[in-house]
Amino acid sequence: MALTVQIHILNEEPLVAEVEALPGPSDTLLVASNPRLRDGKDVRYLAPNVTTIILPLSRINFIQILPSGGEERVIGFVRE
Repeated sequence: MALTVQIHILNEEPLVAEVEALPGPSDTLLVASNPRLRDGKDVRYLAPNVTTIILPLSRINFIQILPSGGEERVIGFVRE
């Protein structure tokens, strides 16, 4: 199952992409498919036909896991 993530690269705009698995403690690279900007536009420094990118983890600040459409929203206790 692919996860949709937001990748924050050093000195660049964050990218949104899909990854098959999150990087482990011994990994040095992140393989992501369908890279795009947060607003869905093409990434300016990638060729228009690029579908997969490989990024070194040393250039990534952090990775956010975005919720998928199939996930249930958990509502906690609400005091009225």
